[in-house]
Amino acid sequence: MFRSTLMALSALLALSACGERSADEKKVATQVAAKVNKGEISVHQINNVLARAGGVKPEQAKLASKQILDKLVEQELLVQQAMDRKLDRDPRVMQAIEASKREILSRAYLEQVTSSAGKPDDSSIKGFYDKNPALFKDRRVFTLQELVVNASPEQAAAIQEQTKQAKSMEELVRYLKDQKIPFNANAGVKAAEQLPLEILPRFHEMKDGQTALIPTPAGLTLVHLAASQSRPMDEAAAKPFIEQYLTNQRRTEIATAEIKQLREKAKIEYVGDFAKSDADSPASQVPQTAPAAPPAAAKPVDKSLEKGISSLK
Repeated sequence: MFRSTLMALSALLALSACGERSADEKKVATQVAAKVNKGEISVHQINNVLARAGGVKPEQAKLASKQILDKLVEQELLVQQAMDRKLDRDPRVMQAIEASKREILSRAYLEQVTSSAGKPDDSSIKGFYDKNPALFKDRRVFTLQELVVNASPEQAAAIQEQTKQAKSMEELVRYLKDQKIPFNANAGVKAAEQLPLEILPRFHEMKDGQTALIPTPAGLTLVHLAASQSRPMDEAAAKPFIEQYLTNQRRTEIATAEIKQLREKAKIEYVGDFAKSDADSPASQVPQTAPAAPPAAAKPVDKSLEKGISSLK
């Protein structure tokens, strides 16, 4: 568990974060944690990574800080070598830095604009809970067997008919092999919130032993419900997840409206080959902030359902 925490901390080394700290913390933040040739690594840098990671227990903080410092030392050594070789002047590096800067600034603006989104009231939370029984009151955990089939439209029609007649997934597998239709087999356990929202009602109505056929751009996916368990979640337990979802939903709405307004006010002219695609250009492109997931469930292992409920993840 702690190892995974440290891996997550390592991934944050390239990021910076600002947060409120006590007077003592501000004092130690100016201290040098390590000197690397002519460079220095401060306690402030370490604290930033810890703050970004979150969830680090007090008793783990000391060891985590040492791990972070080691990674920062390695990073500093690499940065120094890159600077010595003048890689900061390399056109590709300069473009990457500029792209990162633009991404950070655009997200910072959206975060500032959407910070006005207030928390949903109790009635909104209750309304969401009542409208989604499959996610909460009647929540189930599904044991699934999956066949991801790469099939032509003609083959897909034949497979659909075969699915109606087959008595087991083994029969479907034999059929696909006999017809030399390529497929991948997967299996896993998924809670209701890990399934795509648009097909959740269908799974909710299924009984153990039934098979669902889901069309995909590459063909279709056959999902067999091997077993299921009832794992309801009451409103009190679901409240923080629903609250986070509704808050993030509101933030997305604010961001979408802001970008739409900016585009309407701006003078935008597509030129050259891109002028032909003016009508096809999206009205807005909003970086999505993934809302918090509903109750924890088994980690998904299959692929075609891996996306899950994007609005609740």
